Amino acid sequence: MVRNAFDAEDMTQEVFLSAYKKLADFDGNHEKAWLCKIAVNKCLDFLKQSGRRSIPTEESYFLAIQEEALTPEENYLQKESKQWVYALCMKLKSPYKEVAVDHFYYELSVQEIAGRSKKPVKTIQTQVYRSKALMRKYMERSR
Repeated sequence: MVRNAFDAEDMTQEVFLSAYKKLADFDGNHEKAWLCKIAVNKCLDFLKQSGRRSIPTEESYFLAIQEEALTPEENYLQKESKQWVYALCMKLKSPYKEVAVDHFYYELSVQEIAGRSKKPVKTIQTQVYRSKALMRKYMERSR
């Protein structure tokens, strides 16, 4: 149950120590079932505790945490970029504005936008393409 020979030895000692302490409470019937029940409970308790005590040491775990955590500067730049994209989207006329906001700001896929707006996927693809071109023009003008 504990998947480790050394831990299994420790659990065996714990089981027999616990059984010895509770021997006065034992009724004398089904000693094998009684010992097995103690063993199962001790192993389950150990597994619960070992999950809480485990310290991740794999390099990939720490790399994943490092990628998720943004520095305050990165967080600010990301927020400002999103606001800039939103402002560009709002300069567009309908229907390009709505499609651009959904696609570039909220990062929805073409299929998701088509599902929401109940328009054909091809129409949404065309509108995304055109809104992208219009946004590019606005960006070039603002340089």
